[in-house]
Amino acid sequence: MAILIDGTLFSLTTKDSLYQMQVDEYGVLNHLWYGPKTGMDMSYLNQYPEISFSGNLADTGVKRDYSLNDRPLEYAEGGMTDYRTPAVRILHPDGSSALDLRYAGYELLQSKPEIDHLPASFDRSQQTPALKITLKDALYPIFVHLFYSPFEQENVIARSVCIENRSDHLLTLDKVSSLCLDLPDGNLDVIHFHGRHAMERLVERLPVGFGTFRFESRRGNSSHQHNPAVILAQPHTTETHGACYGACLLYSGCYQVEVQKDQLEQIRLIMGLEESTFRWKLNPGQVFNAPEALLSYSNKGLEMLSHQFHDMFREHVIRSSFVHRPRPILINNWEATYFDFNGKKLLEIADAAQECGIDLFVLDDGWFGNRNSDTESLGDWQVNEEKLGMPLANLSKAIHEKQMQFGLWIEPEMVSEESQLFKDHPEWVLWIPGRYPSRSRHQLVLDLGNPEVVGYLYQTFAKIIADNQIDYIKWDMNRSISDFYSSYLPKQRQGELAHRYMLGVYELADRLTSDFPNVLFEGCAGGGGRFDGGMLYYFPQYWCSDNTDAHCRTQIQYGTSFFYPISAVGSHVSAVPNHQTGRMSSLETRATVAMAGTFGYELDLTVLGPEECEQIQKQVKVYKDLQPLIFDGDYYRLTDPFQDGLAAWSFVAKDGSQVLVQSVIYEQKPNTRYSRIQLRGLDSNGLYRKDGTDACYTGAALMEGGMLLNLPHGTDSSQTIRLSKVGPHPSENIQG
Repeated sequence: MAILIDGTLFSLTTKDSLYQMQVDEYGVLNHLWYGPKTGMDMSYLNQYPEISFSGNLADTGVKRDYSLNDRPLEYAEGGMTDYRTPAVRILHPDGSSALDLRYAGYELLQSKPEIDHLPASFDRSQQTPALKITLKDALYPIFVHLFYSPFEQENVIARSVCIENRSDHLLTLDKVSSLCLDLPDGNLDVIHFHGRHAMERLVERLPVGFGTFRFESRRGNSSHQHNPAVILAQPHTTETHGACYGACLLYSGCYQVEVQKDQLEQIRLIMGLEESTFRWKLNPGQVFNAPEALLSYSNKGLEMLSHQFHDMFREHVIRSSFVHRPRPILINNWEATYFDFNGKKLLEIADAAQECGIDLFVLDDGWFGNRNSDTESLGDWQVNEEKLGMPLANLSKAIHEKQMQFGLWIEPEMVSEESQLFKDHPEWVLWIPGRYPSRSRHQLVLDLGNPEVVGYLYQTFAKIIADNQIDYIKWDMNRSISDFYSSYLPKQRQGELAHRYMLGVYELADRLTSDFPNVLFEGCAGGGGRFDGGMLYYFPQYWCSDNTDAHCRTQIQYGTSFFYPISAVGSHVSAVPNHQTGRMSSLETRATVAMAGTFGYELDLTVLGPEECEQIQKQVKVYKDLQPLIFDGDYYRLTDPFQDGLAAWSFVAKDGSQVLVQSVIYEQKPNTRYSRIQLRGLDSNGLYRKDGTDACYTGAALMEGGMLLNLPHGTDSSQTIRLSKVGPHPSENIQG
């Protein structure tokens, strides 16, 4: 049983971990333990002496060794005796904001409930239970419901919070967190994933110091600058050794993560909605659901933590039927033509793609309205038949006649000032009265917190998909949100806009993906600006970055891999010199890097020579053969590309039978030995043959001794090695 209840002791177990909490003598829910299974009640560790200047609750009487400020709490409220960062803050009509949360009961649910209007993990078999623990304010009938669902095989616990107002007065929610975790060990590092447009999810590891380390997004999306995921790790933790905790928020809007080390060297992790862009009015009888967070623990290093999250996303977060289906290899015309194209040019590219065995042709920006640059017509979703030289349905038909699928780029959430949509509905745009609107990429933002706007967008794109035999949609978002003001909302509810906007995005995504389940949706936000668990619930893949340079992509995809599965990573081969960096790299290297993802091409195939076209034909065949292993196998980070001067990674089948090793060495140096990398995840007693040769190696040799990379001269040279398990190794005559 994954949930064990013994009086007021609650134990959540997964395959390898134990999460434990207990109600104490004062009705406070204490966090006791999160780590390896121990087989016992861990409350014996929860004892504290008197700590000076730690206030005591009124009902503790003269007892001075009990303070909320010292103890590990399951969900930390503010305004009483805990001076640390609170998980929740509620403003009462009298102006006070204190909460005194005490245990009010529990409910054991046979299956995990959905969360209204929000993405959340699920179990298709309906066999994952949920524990609901209810806390109540000691004064007001304000209830905080904590939900926990342990996914046993994945070693993940899904957590969510619901706040219920049963009082007779209006409440203002100033801060709501999805996750609060108090850990007694203050000697931890924090690993987070920062970046910028075209260089997302770079890895930074810092020791947690006294005070608060915080990162957030106020941009209306999860952003290029920070990702809503964090790892706490013991200082000695590596890929293969040591303890670490991972937390990931299934949310795509404004969020914040706080890591606080207190005076007793305890650490508090809080993850939830970003408080400066959030103020929610909760009427009597209403509830507010916070986004869900996923929590996982590993005592075998970062690699296992990643595997646990990868499996969790593939099996219990990405709801699309495409998650385990073969995905088409695509050609996108964007870097081939940008806005300068017509139907004839598109069909020429499609002809070349057909010759190469590519499955899907994607028409990117510029097919609608008077859209010949990024300054105009966004929002005018009428097909520009003059530019295409035909109706869109005819272009789609012509592509399908080539035995290829047809895909389309859209950007639903934005609008150009030079558009008919803006002229007809200026009230649909986020715009602060009396102020000139700020612009980004010459775009304004539609108010998706307004149901009328969501309804219009649904009708518009549902018709386009249905009328034109669309097989794939690339949903883009090309600016951060500012000017947070909605003409739809009354002035006292403007603080709800950022979250309501995100709920509108989710509603639109939910309706379109539900009504068109056989359309493959790929998310994009200027590349990876909204690459998060919330969007992956609706879209099985996401454009990883607008930076298609193979060298940079090894680093971007490295950081992405700590939480998100490779099957979700949109990655393409683009032209050289690269359009973002000007770097030259071989077609082989570009394909090697792009194969660690959903794979496709973004260049003009019509200008390539016969040798390059033949090379692409071979790459397409190879990737189609490898895709099941890449999508469903375990992914291993074999090097740190920021430290080692070499990017190497591998995919290993769950049963250890197939291995794919890929690598890129950034710079060759003269008079030096071959680079050597140690593989992981193999059967140590197995015998592995290197494909295309007679050379065999034991799994133990490949993992302990390693493999030599015989890379060609030049910068950013790549190598791909395939290994197949051919049986148990013989007791003698082992050859290498």
